[in-house]
Amino acid sequence: MAPAEDPNSTGSTGGGATRDQASVKVPAKDPKKKDEKKDEDLSEEDLALKQQLELYVERAQDSDPGLQKAALESMRQEIRTATSSMTSVPKPLKFLRPHYGTLQAHYEKMADSDLKKLLADILSVLALTMSPEGERASLKYRLLGSEGDIGSWGHEYVRNLAGEISQEYAKRQTEEALIDDLMELVGQIVAFHMKHNAEPEAVDLLMEVEDLDLLVEHVDNANYKRTCLYLTSSAKYLPGPDDMLVLDIAYTIYMKFEEFPRALQIALYLDNMQYVKQVFTSCNDLRKKQQFCFILARHGITFELDDEMSPEDEERESLQEIINNTKLSEGYLTLARDIEVMEPKSPEDIYKAHLLDGRASGGGSVDSARQNLAGTFVNAFVNAGFGQDKLMTVPSEVSSGGSSTSWLFKNKDHGKASAAASLGMILLWDVDSGLAQLDKYFHSTDTHVVAGALLGVGIVNCGIKNDCDPALALLADYIDKEDSSIRIGAIMGLGLAYAGSQNEQIRSKLTPILGDAKSSLDVIAFTAISLGLVYVGSCNEEVAQAIIFVLMDRSESELGEALARLLPLGLGLLYLGKQESVEATAEVSKTFNEKIRKHCDMTLLSCAYAGTGNVLKVQHFLGQCAQHLEKGETYQGPAVLGIAMVAMAEELGLEMAIRSLEHLLQYGEQNIRRAVPLALGLLCISNPKVNVMDTLSRLSHDADTEVAMAAIVSLGLIGAGTNNARIAGMLRNLSSYYYKDASLLFCVRIGQGLVHLGKGLLTLSPYHSERFLLSPTALAGLVTLLHACLDMKAIVLGKYHYVLYFLVLAMQPRMLMTVDENLKPLSVPVRVGQAVDVVGQAGRPKTITGFQTHSTPVLLSAGDRAELATEKYVPLSPILEGFVILKENPEYREDN
Repeated sequence: MAPAEDPNSTGSTGGGATRDQASVKVPAKDPKKKDEKKDEDLSEEDLALKQQLELYVERAQDSDPGLQKAALESMRQEIRTATSSMTSVPKPLKFLRPHYGTLQAHYEKMADSDLKKLLADILSVLALTMSPEGERASLKYRLLGSEGDIGSWGHEYVRNLAGEISQEYAKRQTEEALIDDLMELVGQIVAFHMKHNAEPEAVDLLMEVEDLDLLVEHVDNANYKRTCLYLTSSAKYLPGPDDMLVLDIAYTIYMKFEEFPRALQIALYLDNMQYVKQVFTSCNDLRKKQQFCFILARHGITFELDDEMSPEDEERESLQEIINNTKLSEGYLTLARDIEVMEPKSPEDIYKAHLLDGRASGGGSVDSARQNLAGTFVNAFVNAGFGQDKLMTVPSEVSSGGSSTSWLFKNKDHGKASAAASLGMILLWDVDSGLAQLDKYFHSTDTHVVAGALLGVGIVNCGIKNDCDPALALLADYIDKEDSSIRIGAIMGLGLAYAGSQNEQIRSKLTPILGDAKSSLDVIAFTAISLGLVYVGSCNEEVAQAIIFVLMDRSESELGEALARLLPLGLGLLYLGKQESVEATAEVSKTFNEKIRKHCDMTLLSCAYAGTGNVLKVQHFLGQCAQHLEKGETYQGPAVLGIAMVAMAEELGLEMAIRSLEHLLQYGEQNIRRAVPLALGLLCISNPKVNVMDTLSRLSHDADTEVAMAAIVSLGLIGAGTNNARIAGMLRNLSSYYYKDASLLFCVRIGQGLVHLGKGLLTLSPYHSERFLLSPTALAGLVTLLHACLDMKAIVLGKYHYVLYFLVLAMQPRMLMTVDENLKPLSVPVRVGQAVDVVGQAGRPKTITGFQTHSTPVLLSAGDRAELATEKYVPLSPILEGFVILKENPEYREDN
């Protein structure tokens, strides 16, 4: 009779279940036969329920309104009270499925009344399982039905409605129809979700209907943290300008609940100084303000407090001191004493030549200028910020032969500049003693020594602000000297000391150099970089104009030189992370000399979208790298670095970028292969991932020496400040492998110095605050070094090796230092473990895993998170990194 039923009615598989499923799916041509068959499988209760519901359906079509009402009420009761497991459809819905059509037809015939609305409610729920995809019947009947509470129909129903609303909204937007009825429903759904701990679903719905402002009314004390966590995490994956909108809402919510430190972080992420100011003015607690200041200091921006933000002069001065980072040196040395690494180390302690076989260690005793220069850098990196070492700060009386000046003169010519500057690195952040010890070099007759001293002054002041501006006072007179190395020392020193400060005096001193036709190219290149650093991310028109004129005016032969590539970079730094703001300048760059045009374009784009994770830009850079070019094109290097700069924003993009770079290694031309190791170095900076480590280890033996050099330096960068034993071993083996090749050996030494940066207490990662904030000055320093490394032979291995000191911008102690309310170190137990991503998880999941308990101060590796292991104190910042102020917990009771 019913051909559709035949294959099943034979019961070929013998299983009742199969028949049952089939009978639900296949529309019955002959209901009688189907019913008999189905009834055999039902338990008595189910059978009773089924007949009951069928009776209700008949009664609901009755002409008597009383009967109708009773039937519909009972049907509603059945559906609402039905519980179901996650995997199956609730029983009443299952039994009502065959009658969906009859009820629909009856609904159309009914006159408007409350009963009609009641039936619409029921049809809306039935449509959940019955209506075909895309019809949005559930929503249609919901809007026709009564205004009642939607939550009573259960979670699944509300979720389904939310999905249908977003489709309907999109459709109405294109037709420009009214959406008021939808928005009313959205309000109900959001309220339901927020009550039932489904914050992510509420946020998603509001994003779909473009009305996130609704969220602010619905959050309460119990769920605002989870809501904001979801908002800030999803912002990374949204296209602009939505991402900024989402963060704006998160900021508003944090301010509403007075979660000021988090609000401050969002303000910094948005780079919105008005918001930063608002956080200060809204909060009256001095301790909390001190904590904000520590966060600002770690972010490395220049920020002046005014009367509104802190009315009392004395308080304001003490707060400004924290922002100026004057506490950094003291805190870092406290950490060093606590971990017992104050003992100065010599380069030999790092090379560990005694662990190698005979052939390499024999060659080490010969003093070559190149090896001594390498020793200078290793010594500077390893003892950075400790204030003492075994080469530069040794008092000269100790032994007549081994005075500190003698090490200086073991370096040749321009090597002396780096040697003198290394003293600044050893005394990093300690301005007073730094300037005192550098003073003696200012009176030297050797121009290189003076140049190094000037640079040293810049390094000592890096990241530390001071009201009396010692760096400016000392360096300003040397900017216009005859000798180009002295000028470069002073100019680069100013760039390091005032990075990110947007200091007008420096602009007025440095921009004339760019316009001076007599200035040599190297002076101009360093001036452009310094201006880029001082005005990093500011989009400053005047500076941009000055650099653009240089790029237009200089001769073709000059633009072909290696250092000329730093000019577009100086321009790019002005737009660091500022996305669309770069477009006008990028248009202008298309008119430049074709030698540098594309190079400039790539550099500008990569800087503007650095740290944004913009997928389209990554694809654009990959497209540029896919072209196989004639010789002499340089723009693919910056494009490869651009991939890393854009993709470093979040973990997922980072992993994908690493894989894309693997492909470039296999298919790319030589100039691309040279840049890939540097890009990998930036992606995993101070975070030695094993797969990247292996790739770099393979490349460090590459046939092309430029690739090998880049890979060796990058091994140093990914292990920077981690003391990673595996990388240290690789570099030791490389030092014996390349013992005859001075250039490669120099790179190996630099790598060794970086791995032991600050004896393992420092990091170069520009990200902080649980990888949420990106410090613009730190990234600028790294990018400048990497661009210089694109042409190792001409710059780093030539006479401009002091570009390595640009790394000082990114150097930060990787510590958690807890202090009491008087800002004195306070030791408390903390748990340190791998951070776990808990966005959108139910309940209160653990935020760290595999933890160990230590007493502060402690070191935090990449991806680590700390939490207090005691109830006795309350941290004033939710993120335990850097300096954290603890206040005593008033509710804490000592257990006897």
